[in-house]
Formats: sequence, structure tokens, C-alpha cells
Amino acid sequence: MTGRGFGRALLGSGLLVVTLLGGAGGYGLGLLTTDQRASAGVAAAPLAPAASAKTTTPPPKKLIPDDSEPLQAEDIRYKTREFTVIYRLESRVKVRVPGNWDPALQDPPKEMRFNEPARKRLVRIQAGFTIERPPEESMDIRIGVLKALSADQMVTIKSRTVDPVTQHATLVYTYAEKLSLRHVITRWVANKDGLCAFEIGVSGLPQDKAALEEILDRAAESATRSDSPLN
Repeated sequence: MTGRGFGRALLGSGLLVVTLLGGAGGYGLGLLTTDQRASAGVAAAPLAPAASAKTTTPPPKKLIPDDSEPLQAEDIRYKTREFTVIYRLESRVKVRVPGNWDPALQDPPKEMRFNEPARKRLVRIQAGFTIERPPEESMDIRIGVLKALSADQMVTIKSRTVDPVTQHATLVYTYAEKLSLRHVITRWVANKDGLCAFEIGVSGLPQDKAALEEILDRAAESATRSDSPLN
């Protein structure tokens, strides 16, 4: 069980481009966890241009705002969901998420996603990894992956924080999905020993920010996992 992270005063603060976009369908860029630092991804050095070649920077995308009505936190009704994810370990997870959001176990089955009916927002919960490093370290690895993405993804890191009490690490960023801006909040949830037990992410529209924070807090404070070794 974990405490609420977003409302507190905070301190301080793998997979590369194709997989990040393909695995999420563009629906929450950079949401996948890497299990080891080395697997976070180091892009190969680009070939130097020929002496006679001219390099140009493509113009930035012109984004078209999605003016959908914002998600309202007070309208959300929560439900405890139970499911099993498998990665290095088999984790039986319990967590509170919006009750009418549709579950979708990913392939490979190391995370569960719950999609809002309009398919503009989601919450995802990842477990099954070995519990061996602090949340801040996992967050730093993710930031390195995001910074390696091409400029046309328009990734902007808004904040990176670590709760001094719970040790939860929270990363907020935006990116361009097609021609719309997406707002992503990812939290690495610490157990009682200060090691990362969950990666929980929410994704939606910029105007959903307050509701996404509420959904993430509810999930992070309620999530529990029971692990079994793989056969």
C-alpha cells in the first residue's frame, strides 16, 4: 500500500522510437519499463554527413489542439481491479482505477492498461519486474530514453520529482501524437524499503491534467502486488 504522492511538496527532481510508438499505438509515449540500465537504450552514433552534404532541420509540426471537454475528476467512479502480469516474476495485482475503463492486458503481459471508453485517456500498471532499485533511478533511465527520441516527437519534460517521504518518483511530460499534444504522468511507486514496486502511468489530453493526477494518486495509493516465481 502506498501514500498519495502528488499533493505533497516534492523535491528534486526499453525500448526506442519504433517500439515506444508501436507498442503504445502512440497512446502514451515512453510508458514501457526497462529492467536493466543497459537495456534503456543507447542510440547508435549517426554517420557523419559527407563534406558536400547540407543538413537541414525539419520545421516543427503544427499541432491541432484536441478541444474535447476535459475529464472531470468528480465524475469518475473507482473500482478495485485484480489481474496478473508476468515478466521476471508473476505478479498478482490489486489496484483502484476508473470502474468503466476497459482492461487490456499487453503482449508481452508485463502490464495492464485500462482504456477510457473514448480512447483518449488511459491508466496502465506495470509489475512483474524484480524489485531491486529506487524509483528515482528508474525515472532517470526513462528520461534518458525520452531525450534520445527524434525531435519530431516534440517531447517536453515538464517536471521530475521525488517525494521525500514515500520516495515515489514522478515524471510529467508532453509529446506529439500525430498532430495532437498528449499529457503523460508516470510514477514509480516505492515499497516500504524504498525500492520500486510499480510503474504506473496515466495519459490524456492537456486539459485532463487535474483528473489524471487524481487517477494516478488513487492507483498509486491502492496498488498491491503478490509475487510468485515463474515455473
